[in-house]
Amino acid sequence: MNSRKLNIRTENWSEEPFSISRSYEDNFDVVVVELEQDGVKGWGEGSPTEHYHESVQQTEALIEDFRKVLENGMSRQELQQAMPKGAARNAVDCALWDLEAKLAGKRVWELPQISKHLATDGKSEPGSVTTVYTLSLDTPEKMGEAAAKHARRPYLKIKLTGDGDLERLAAISENAPNSRLVVDANEGWTPEHYQRFVPELKSLGVEMIEQPFPADKDSILKTLERPLPVCADESCHDTGDLERLKGLYEFVNIKLDKTGGLT
Repeated sequence: MNSRKLNIRTENWSEEPFSISRSYEDNFDVVVVELEQDGVKGWGEGSPTEHYHESVQQTEALIEDFRKVLENGMSRQELQQAMPKGAARNAVDCALWDLEAKLAGKRVWELPQISKHLATDGKSEPGSVTTVYTLSLDTPEKMGEAAAKHARRPYLKIKLTGDGDLERLAAISENAPNSRLVVDANEGWTPEHYQRFVPELKSLGVEMIEQPFPADKDSILKTLERPLPVCADESCHDTGDLERLKGLYEFVNIKLDKTGGLT
């Protein structure tokens, strides 16, 4: 195999202000990885998350530590064993997928490692998927206004935090009556919040609750009634977490920056 060339850079993307229970952002740093081989460039990116003790500097330095082996042909499988999960590995892994597909003249889903899963499901190509549109945490009034603006969307994901959440949901339900709703507390609820809110959620149109409690305190879910399915986010990073989550959650929110890539 011909040698590769690795390029690493950081981009800063300015966005509308976005709040969750523990943070506020109006711009996002993204580490971009480019791997070039035989005149073909594969791209990948990762967004370091402070909550998981990541930074742009740490992410760039970790990728830089692997420059020699990556340029000498390190495979995706070797990467999984050598680099810890997180934004850095995701950026490199996705660049390797992109490079492999382009060198083969295929789309990523046409590569055997993915197409075999499609075949198992009786499909020849991927289908379309409808995703949620997320409403940033704010006052009930402002979240109601945001819901009205996006009322045509089939799914709305509502960021919550604790006190005042029922008022937020009431405003959203009133202003987007045809949208299906899921809520995400980003670890911001206490058991008292959960017990007070959950009986009201169904009447407000909520279909799922995401990560109500801190990841290190979610075992309490075993003791609580669950009339609505609960989804793990911060509690699940990769397949190694799944055994612990049995009996706690019905769904998992998969994010490539958490798992460390598509592989």
